[in-house]
Amino acid sequence: MARKSKRKVFENLEVIDAGAKGKAIAKAPDGRVVFINNAVPGDVVTAQTYKKRKSYYEARATEIHKPSKKRVSPQCQHFGVCGGCKWQNMGYEHQLYYKEKEVINNLTRLGNLTLPDVSPILASAERYFYRNKMEFSFSNNKWLTQEQIDSSETIEDRNALGFHIPGMWDKILDIEKCHLQRDPSNAIRNFIKSFAKDHNLEFFDPRKQEGLLRTLMIRTATTGDIMVLLQFFKEDTAKRTLLLDALIAQFPELTSVLYVINSKGNDTIYDQEIHCYHGKEYILEAMEGLTFKITAKSFYQTNSEQAYELYKVVREFAALEGDERVYDLYTGTGTIAQFVAANAKEVIGVEAVPEAISAAIENAERNQIANTKFVVGDMKKVFNYEFVSEHGAPDIVITDPPRDGMHGDVVLQLLTLAPQRIVYVSCNSATQARDLALMDAQYKITRVQPVDMFPQTHHVENVVLLEKR
Repeated sequence: MARKSKRKVFENLEVIDAGAKGKAIAKAPDGRVVFINNAVPGDVVTAQTYKKRKSYYEARATEIHKPSKKRVSPQCQHFGVCGGCKWQNMGYEHQLYYKEKEVINNLTRLGNLTLPDVSPILASAERYFYRNKMEFSFSNNKWLTQEQIDSSETIEDRNALGFHIPGMWDKILDIEKCHLQRDPSNAIRNFIKSFAKDHNLEFFDPRKQEGLLRTLMIRTATTGDIMVLLQFFKEDTAKRTLLLDALIAQFPELTSVLYVINSKGNDTIYDQEIHCYHGKEYILEAMEGLTFKITAKSFYQTNSEQAYELYKVVREFAALEGDERVYDLYTGTGTIAQFVAANAKEVIGVEAVPEAISAAIENAERNQIANTKFVVGDMKKVFNYEFVSEHGAPDIVITDPPRDGMHGDVVLQLLTLAPQRIVYVSCNSATQARDLALMDAQYKITRVQPVDMFPQTHHVENVVLLEKR
C-alpha cells in the first residue's frame, strides 16, 4: 500500500505579510499560517508544502499567478539558489517597511511593551556592495542548479569557490559575481579560483576531508586597506607559495596576505595560528578621526558606513555631558566605547573574549584615548560588589549583546546597579523585547530607532533608550 504524501498544494494563495527569517506569510484554507520562502507580500501563488506543524506549514511557491507590485528584478544571477540576500526581489522601500514593522511587533507583542513614537528606520545609503567581510569555501564537488541538472551538458569541472547551500554543510554553490562586497573582491575570488584550476591545486572535499584549498576570507576597509586570508587543509609549501605569490603579483594593492594551515574537522580559524605572508597582520578602519586595527579574528560591524550611523544614534541616545561614567557591555574591540569616550568622564568596556579586549586596549592607545578601561569578564559575574567598588557605579550603561540577548543574571545586575539611562543595541528585536520586559517596571522606553545594516536581507538592528521611571 502506497504511503500517502504529507505534502499539500495550495492554489491561489495571497501573500499577506513578511515574517521571521525573511519568509513571506499566507493563510491556508484550514486556517494555518503558511511560511513561503520565495514569495513577496502581494503575490498570488501556488505553494507546495514541505513541512507541516500544528499551527503552520512551510512551503515554496511553485507558480506566481499574480506578481506583487512590491516585486523587483533581483540583480544577482545567483538569487534563489544562494542562501543570502533573500529580499532582492522586493523593492528597498518595502524591505524597510517590513523591518520596521517587525521591530514594533516584537517589542509590543512579545514584550508587551508600551512604546513612544518609533523613529523611521534609518536606511542604508549603499544597498549593494556594503559588506567589509566575506567568507567563501572551496569544494571539489560543486552544487548543480536545477537548470544544470536538466540540461544534457556534461559538467566536467566540478570545482567551486562560493557559498554553502542553506542547511547543507558540504554543498558549495560556485559564485561568479557577488553583490555584497565592493571590488576588487569578485576579481580576487575569481582570480584565485582560475589560478588554482590552471595549476591543479586541489579543491577541498569536505566529506573525505582531503584536498588543499579550504576557505577564502576577504576584508576591506573604507581606508582602502584589503586583507586576504587563505585557509589550506594541509601544508604544501610549493603550491602554497605559488598561489600566494601569484595573488600578490596580480593585486599589488593588497595590504595584508595571510594564511592558515588547518587540518581539523571544522574550518573555524579562531583557534588557529594566523601566518602573515605579505604586508601587515591587520588592516585599519577609520571612523570620525578614530582608527581601529582589524585582524583576521577581529569582530567589526560588517557594514562600515552604516555602523557609523548606528554609533551616532547610540551617542545621541546616551546624551553624555562629559561628567558621566559609562559601562559598555559586550564591548568587543571597544569601538562604541571609544566612539563615545570624548563625551564622557570615563568609559569601562567589558567583554568575555580576551583577544577582543587586547585589541580594544591597543586601539585606544592608537587613538590616544586615556579615559577608557577594558576588562575581561563573564558578563553574568562581572557586576558584583568588588567590580563596582573598583570602577565605580555607572551613570549610563550601553549594552550590545549577541543575538541571544542578555543573560537573565545580567538583567538583574543592571536593575541592581540602576543607572540613570540604558542604551540597548540589538541585532535581534525578539530577544531584546524579552530583556526589556524584565526591566519594564523600573525603566521606561523613551526612544526607539531601527537601523538597516543589511539591505536585501530581513536582518535589522534596533536601538532603544531606557530611562528610570
